Amino acid sequence: MVRKTVALSLEEEIYNTYRDICKKHHIILSRKVEDFMKDEIKRRKD
Repeated sequence: MVRKTVALSLEEEIYNTYRDICKKHHIILSRKVEDFMKDEIKRRKD
C-alpha cells in the first residue's frame, strides 16, 4: 500500500504529551492516527 505524507495542525501540549506516551510504549504515532481513521470510516459507513 502506498503511504501518504500529511501535515496536521495540533495543540503543541497535546501533541508533545501523546508523542511521549507513544515513545514510552513503543507506539508509532502515525499508525495510531491511521487506526483512528480506519475506525471512523467503519463507524460512519454503518
